[in-house]
Amino acid sequence: MHMADALLAPPVAAVMYAASATVAGVSIYKLKKEEKLGDEPTFKRLTTMAALVFAGQMINYTIPGTGSSGHLCGGMMLTALLGPWAGFLSMIVILAIQCLFFADGGLLALGANVWNMAFYGCFVGYFLIYRPIMQSKLLASKGNNAANRVKIILASVLGCIITLQLGAFSVVLETQLSGITELPFKAFVMLMQPIHLAIGLIEGLITSAVLIFVNETRPELIKDIKLGDGEKQKGSVKAVLLTLTAVVLIVGGGISLLASSNPDGLEWALFGNKDAGYAENMALDEENFGVESGASEKAEAIQEKTSFLPDYAFSFDAENPAGTTVSGIVGSAMVAGVAALVCLAGGFFRKKAKKAEESNK
Repeated sequence: MHMADALLAPPVAAVMYAASATVAGVSIYKLKKEEKLGDEPTFKRLTTMAALVFAGQMINYTIPGTGSSGHLCGGMMLTALLGPWAGFLSMIVILAIQCLFFADGGLLALGANVWNMAFYGCFVGYFLIYRPIMQSKLLASKGNNAANRVKIILASVLGCIITLQLGAFSVVLETQLSGITELPFKAFVMLMQPIHLAIGLIEGLITSAVLIFVNETRPELIKDIKLGDGEKQKGSVKAVLLTLTAVVLIVGGGISLLASSNPDGLEWALFGNKDAGYAENMALDEENFGVESGASEKAEAIQEKTSFLPDYAFSFDAENPAGTTVSGIVGSAMVAGVAALVCLAGGFFRKKAKKAEESNK
């Protein structure tokens, strides 16, 4: 769902930058105010999960029968393990690195992409869907662990579906307000929402699988989880994070080579897909499409200079599959490194470093 600069008029892009920056400021303030260790994600957990989401976003999965594909957004997953404030900042790091160094999503559109892909998952998904479900007395008679599994699946699937629907609808509004698509508003909505319903369902299942793994090994790492009296942990925090790090390397460095080449939901909705049964007059001219402005041209010029692995490939040999492997590993490391620098610069974990180390042993 990464938007390109061509999809946004500069005034719309500026509004979205302002909105996302405001939420980022609030998130920094909230993290600085956190006092309890249980309410604050640990340094290592944040860097590992940010890298995992970056690697996961490289996998475009085919949506059967449509000729389209989708990929993980990750806001719900990050929020369940880090909380909404740290989850949102982690998503900003991921999207900014994708934009600047891999030319994935426009620089002018970065504020909109943060809003569409991070805000809904981290805040709407957490406060209105995830937390109410996890804190409910649903299936209390089944025992804590069994109830937690059901709640995780329900919260993950519903959260991903609903927040991705909101993100997709925001893309439609932002594009329509920019005045650059010939598709009528109703037609655009009818293309965007169903395809992102399927994408959201698959993301929900992926998210629940990761959270259930953590629940089975170290459940206290999950936000709002209810533990039984005397319940024993089956693994150390270190073992969980090492396992997730291995998944980052496998997904980013290997499985990413198997990603679908089909257009993502946004491209599919904008430019149509004749093989899927859409009339030819519904397809737009992809070659001559979008907003041309001084701002977008400057943003594109900056990206051309900063993106050393454009489209997750070698600039000098785009067909070489090694470019994808290098992009997955290097990008994941960059995300983890920048996330670590953000934590250090913000001083989010400075006061509790020793306590965190003791609790993780």
